[in-house]
Order: sequence, then structure tokens, then C-alpha cells
Amino acid sequence: MGRPRLDTSGLHVLGVRHHGPGSARAVRAALEEIKPDAVLIEGPPEADALTALVGELEPPVALLAYLTDIPAGDTARAQEGWAFWPFASFSPEWEALRYAVANDVPVRFCDLPAAHTLAERVAEAEARREAAEAGDEGRPDDGADGADAAGEPDAQDGPAEGAETEEAVGEPERVRLDPLGVLAEAAGYDDAERWWDDVVEQRGDGEPSPFPAIADAMAAVRAESGPEEARNARREAYMRQTLRATLKQGHERVAVVCGAWHAPALRDLADYSIKDDTALLKGLPKAKVTATWVPWTHGRLASASGYGAGVSAPGWYHHLFTVADRPVHRWLTDAARMLRDEGQGVSSSHVIEGVRLAESLAVLRGRPLAGLDEVSEALTAVLCEGEPTRAALVHHRMAIGERMGSVPSSTPMVPLQRDLVAAQKRLRLKPEPFDRDLDLDLRKDNERERGVLLHRLRMLGVGWGVPRTPDGKHKGTFRESWRLRWEPDMDVALIEASRWGTTVASAAAARAVDLAADATLPELTSLTEQCLFAELGEALPRVLALLTDRAATDSDVTHLMGALPPLARSARYGDVRGTDSEYLRTVAEQILRRVCVGLAPAVHGLDDDAAERFVTRIDETHTAATLLGGEGAAAWTATLVTLARRDTLPGRIAGRINRMLSDAGLVDGDELRRRLGLAMSPGSEPATAAAWLEGFLQGSGLILVHDDRLLGLIDTWLLGLPEERFTVVLPLLRRTFGSFQGPERREIGAAAARIGRAAPAADPAAVRVDVDVERAAPALATALAILTTGRSHT
Repeated sequence: MGRPRLDTSGLHVLGVRHHGPGSARAVRAALEEIKPDAVLIEGPPEADALTALVGELEPPVALLAYLTDIPAGDTARAQEGWAFWPFASFSPEWEALRYAVANDVPVRFCDLPAAHTLAERVAEAEARREAAEAGDEGRPDDGADGADAAGEPDAQDGPAEGAETEEAVGEPERVRLDPLGVLAEAAGYDDAERWWDDVVEQRGDGEPSPFPAIADAMAAVRAESGPEEARNARREAYMRQTLRATLKQGHERVAVVCGAWHAPALRDLADYSIKDDTALLKGLPKAKVTATWVPWTHGRLASASGYGAGVSAPGWYHHLFTVADRPVHRWLTDAARMLRDEGQGVSSSHVIEGVRLAESLAVLRGRPLAGLDEVSEALTAVLCEGEPTRAALVHHRMAIGERMGSVPSSTPMVPLQRDLVAAQKRLRLKPEPFDRDLDLDLRKDNERERGVLLHRLRMLGVGWGVPRTPDGKHKGTFRESWRLRWEPDMDVALIEASRWGTTVASAAAARAVDLAADATLPELTSLTEQCLFAELGEALPRVLALLTDRAATDSDVTHLMGALPPLARSARYGDVRGTDSEYLRTVAEQILRRVCVGLAPAVHGLDDDAAERFVTRIDETHTAATLLGGEGAAAWTATLVTLARRDTLPGRIAGRINRMLSDAGLVDGDELRRRLGLAMSPGSEPATAAAWLEGFLQGSGLILVHDDRLLGLIDTWLLGLPEERFTVVLPLLRRTFGSFQGPERREIGAAAARIGRAAPAADPAAVRVDVDVERAAPALATALAILTTGRSHT
């Protein structure tokens, strides 16, 4: 006697696109009609226990599954060992979750476990890396089951973004990659997104369920696509296994919410054998995985972010899903309000005419309702009076509708995440999905602690805050300026960093010590500065010990010069943060003395490109020596004075050093003009002279405005160059003077004009003009004729 067949009469498969208001409404309506006693949703089964939190979540949120144990140094596991499954308020899977939880209906995720998909991804990443190291890149696989390269759901469950063209792949492959595109083409549409919007997303309430038709259409498309791709075959085999187990448990009305592509493979359960499905799933790699909820953003749901199953305008979809009536009217009203906030004159009549235009365009195009295209055109043509630049910013902000969800404190988190959440709450520093500038006064305890937290997170690779250059009113050592923006990936970075410690402070300290172990001398001094900013007292002694050892043994002058600036800053400003900086100052002065000894040999024989790079090092060292002051600064100045007298210095370095000495008052005007005259003497190469001048004027040319004799020397040199040599140095001069601001260039030009006018009056004999008599004769004859005619008339 054969095995009894499962009763599938109560099975309802709802094939959806992952994010869409029409799909979400249709799922809610179908569930209310079916009244299922079990709900299965495409997603990782490791998250089954997390469904109880749905009522406390505020979308957009995402399920995050990650490998629990990632050994230090395991790059493949760190980069590939995680995946997200996002949900918005308008996601049909989210509506199914809400329905099940609200009605106390058992709900499970039925996709292939993340334990298999992540293990497979890591194995493939390691294989690709080994192949690359062996010199054979090979052709990488398509990514994890149910996830694209970013760890997010497959694009083929919705309109395929960026699918290969028909010329690049065969017809069966094209059908599999872009099934909705094939259906849209059959319906006479050239845009799969618009077709899906018209037939599904813009359906009205009370219309028949679209899911039987979707499943039939996908079955027809799958029949033309050839054998199923191996990954999807495994996913669907696991979904069927879960579905069979649910039916065997006695559930009579089972609703399955899955990507539209998978709907026929689950609806026609009897067409697939248990034996074949079991064989497909045999021997899959497996790893230990943890799942949790994390906040998500609309920006990360947009297809422009690279998310394979993304939608072009999540803000528009959220609006359509949450607005009860008149969505076009309300959308354009919000746009008018936003334009008025920007200082634009927009009236109620603009909104009325905009609505009429959007609805008229929809009728002309045969669409059931006005969509985003029609609304956007109305916004540009009417509210912005045909100016696309005015409309672009408002349209983008509204189309994305940036918002970030939230998760409750009861959500599973690693201890490091909990510590950060507590710190954010204590310091009143809320994570937000948009750029926010934060200026801190370090004399205030709360603001100093905010800066310390941001520095510690940067040490852990969590770039929530990025230091920015302070503006004019925030100069000094007591100020810090940041630009904040929270991204969902930072939760992954926190999870990865949790191996360093359970609190932000302990993890950052452990990470600093680990980084110091293999750091170069410049990296160590930079790390020392970071430890001071982050107040990592536990890590600082170890970092300083390594710094002292490296400074004593490293003989490379460029390394020493690169190491000095952060160390000098730390020594100078350490007292601001309550740090004993005497030891730092001692190490910095030792490094500066070694730089002074090795500077002359290091600059000997450098070509122009190398000299340009070295000038930057000299500038940074000069600033560091000035910060340190004392004997070290005096030794540095003496080194520059000695070096400036050398005739063999590269032109750019010689010019720069002389400018430093001039600004410091260590070279008087006469001596400076003498040195410039030597550099620009007829015996010098024009390119060398131009390099000297570029180094001298680097940063500011105002010295030429205040010293007419210096400017005169340069002017005389330029006038005396033969044409071919002037052509050679012209690009260098353009680069030099082009770096100055417009007002500065105008002042230099005025000073040059003043010199030109003053020269004949001061010394007429000094001006010598060679006249070409033959070329001048016709002009003289014409002038004489004019003068003669004028006399005869008088």
C-alpha cells in the first residue's frame, strides 16, 4: 500500500513581491478571508522565536542572521557570515507576521536555514580567495541561497534589477532572471515595475484576490525557463519539506507567503517527491547561526542602494500604504508644504492643478490610477513651474521618505550592542539615518563623553561619527566637530567587534592593543593619538611601549617625520583631556632630533615629484615642532637655516624652506631677494627656478603684494625668458598661481600693474624697448598723415 497523499485542499500560496502596498493589502485581505490555522513565510527558520516581538517593532526593520563564532583573522567569515531580510510597513510578509501574531496563529519561517546559506557563502568566498591567490579567478557563484551579494533576498522574487540582456543570455535564462519582465512584455508593457504596479500595487479594496492568477502566470513562465537554478531548487525543496511537516501536524488551512517565483513550486506540492527533495538537501554545509531584529531604513530598501529586491521609491509606497484616501492630493499637499519651507511660493491652486494634471496623465496613459511618474511630472510642471532643479530635491526626499525603524530592548543583542544602546540613552545621542552635524565643547562632561564614545566606536570600525573640519567659530583644542549618520550595517560591525570585549570601552582598548602589535611607527603615533581621544587608559601603556621601541630602531626619516605630527598634537593637547603628556613630549622630542640629523641626506638628489611629496612632510614636521616648542623647536629651526644655505637642494624644497624662514623673521628682505635672484639667475634652469618659486609661494602669495621688489624680481625674470623657455615653465606657473583664491590673484595682478606703471617714472633709462623699424614704418606714416590732416583743418 502506498503512502497516503497529503490533503492540500486547505493550502493557499500567496506569491508576492517582497515590498509593495498592493501586495501587502492583498495578503491582509486574503488572510482575513482564509482565516488560516498556520502561516508560513519565506525567511530563515532561525528567526521563528523572534516572531513574538513583532508587536513591539516599528518598521522598517530587518532580520539579521550571523555566524556566532568568528575567529580572529577569519576574513571570509567576517565579510560573508551575515545576511539581512528587510521588512517595511508595506511589505506583505510583514502584514502576514502582524496578522498571525495579532490573531494568535502559529507562524514559521520556511526558507532554507541561514545555517546552510551562510556556511555555503563562507566556503565559496574562501574558494574564490584561494583561486585568486593561485592566479585563477574562475567564475564566482551567484551568492547565497535567498540572498544577493549584500546578503539580501533574491531579486528574482520581484522585478529583476539590472538583469542581463537577452543578447547576453539565452531565452530560458532571461525568463528565469526577469520573470516579471517577460509577463510585462506579454501584456504590452515595456516596464516591469509599471506593469506590476498597475495589476497588483494599485488594486482597490474589494477586488478579487490576485494570487491564483499570479501563481498561474509564474507557472507558465517557469515552464519556459528550463531547469531550476540549483540554489533555488534547494530553497524550494526545503520550503516543501516545511510545508509537508506543517500539514502532517494537522493544520487544515495553511497560508504560505513567498516570492511570486516560488509560488507554483509550493502550490503544486504533489508534483514533487519527498525523495527528490531529501536528496537535494543532503550534505549541505552547516554553521552555528544567531538571529535577531535590527533597525532598518527606507534608504536601504531603495533599489538605488544596490538591494536586489529593492523598490524605486519606498517613501511613495509607504505613503500609498498608510494614507487612507486621496493619496495624490495628500502627496502634492506635502510637497507644497516642503517647498514653502524652502522659501518657494506655492499656493493651494498649484496643488489643485497638480492633482488634475496627474490624474489626466494617468487617463491618457491608460493607467488605473496616477502613479509616481505622473505625480512627479505634475510636481515639476505645476508646483515648481517647469523648473526641474527645484523639483529634484523635494522629489528625491519624498520618494525615499527616509525613516529608521526601532526594536525593543528585549530584542536579542550581543553585550557590546547593549552597552552602546545604554550609552546612547545616557548621553542622549540618538542614532538617525541622515547626516547630522555635532559640535562638542570638551570642557563639558556630557559632551566630552559623547566625543569619547564616537572615538571608541571608530577604533572598533563603527563609523557612526566622522570628524569634520571645524568651521571658523569653532577653533581651538576644546572643540570637536562630527558628522553623524547611522547605517544598519553598523550593527553587523558591532557584532563582529564583540569578540574584543563586552563593553565599548573594553573592546576598543583590546582592539587598540591588537592593532599596535603590527603597526608601523607612523601608525603607532596615530594610534597613540586615537587612544588619548578615546580615553583608553588600559591600552595606552602597551601602545607607548611599542612606540618607544619602534622609534629607537626605525632609521627611515620619512617614517619619523610621519610619526611626529600626531605625537606632537597628543603632547600639546593632552592636558585638555586630563592626560599626563610629559612622556609623550619626551618621545616626540627624541624623534624630532633624529629628523634634524637625517633631513639633509634625505632630501639630497630628489626629483620634482619626490620633492613635492617631501615638502608636505616638511610642512607637517614644521607644524609639529612649533607645537612642541622648547629645545626641539630650536633645533629644527637651526636645521632649516643650515639647509637653506645649500646650493644642491631641490628647487621646490629650497623655496619652501626659505618661505618658512621668511615668515619666521629669520631671513630679512634683502637676503631673501638675493636668494631669489640666485635661483632665477640666467644660469639656472627655468624649470628649477619655477619649482623654487612654487615651493616659496605654496599656500599663500600675499607676500608678493607687500614686497614690490620681490615681485619685481619675478617680473624681470619672466620678461627675460626666451619664448621657448617661457613655454616650458608656463604650466608650472599656472599651477602655482592657480592655487590661490580669486581675490588673492587679483591683488597680485594689481601689484604687478603698479610695478609696470611705476618703472618708467622711477628710472626711464632702465626701460629699453627694441623697435622693429620696418614693421613700425606703416603705423608711423598713418599717424603722421592723421596729424597733418588735423593741422590743415585748424
